[in-house]
Amino acid sequence: MLPTRQQAEALLREAESCNPGPWGNHSRTAAHCAEGIAQACGLDAEKAYILALLHDIGRKFGVRHLGHVSDGYSYMLSLGYDEAARICLTHSFPRGKIEDYIGRFDTTPEEQALIENALRAVHMDEYDRLVQLCDALAGAEGVMDIEARMDDIQRRYGCYPSEKRTENRALKQHFEEIAGRDIYDITDKAHFKPSGGPPNA
Repeated sequence: MLPTRQQAEALLREAESCNPGPWGNHSRTAAHCAEGIAQACGLDAEKAYILALLHDIGRKFGVRHLGHVSDGYSYMLSLGYDEAARICLTHSFPRGKIEDYIGRFDTTPEEQALIENALRAVHMDEYDRLVQLCDALAGAEGVMDIEARMDDIQRRYGCYPSEKRTENRALKQHFEEIAGRDIYDITDKAHFKPSGGPPNA
């Protein structure tokens, strides 16, 4: 079960009002990318948009690193949105391994066990992979070159594992091969700017 596009957008605005920050427009950019790439690849563009829009919804609950994964997963499950919950979980782990997370492990033992157990149970599909790619393309001000995005994350967090760089490049190539088009062309990298935000932002 998924929320509608309007419900998902309302959930994001409400979450931003709890914890304002650039993550909201990052999510909108990811959703824009996912919708366009899904359409070009014959996937459900509406579903892709909603899943990407909500991938970071756990940031509603404060400034956390790995904690935003368990927060988003639990929050979406509590609303009955199982598919969105799964994307909250899988978007940070292209290889399905918790040790690949970039950032602090600021979870409780119970939260970390929740993430690890849920990851073991997941069989990733094209929507998991699509949101992982879009997370690696989406900046708060628009679509980024994937290499520049990974370099930016490395500057902010101090590392970006070579294995994850390789996986992101492979994801980009995978969807470009299906679409038969350049990802930056599909996502209108040169012109797209996200718009939105919480009330009175």
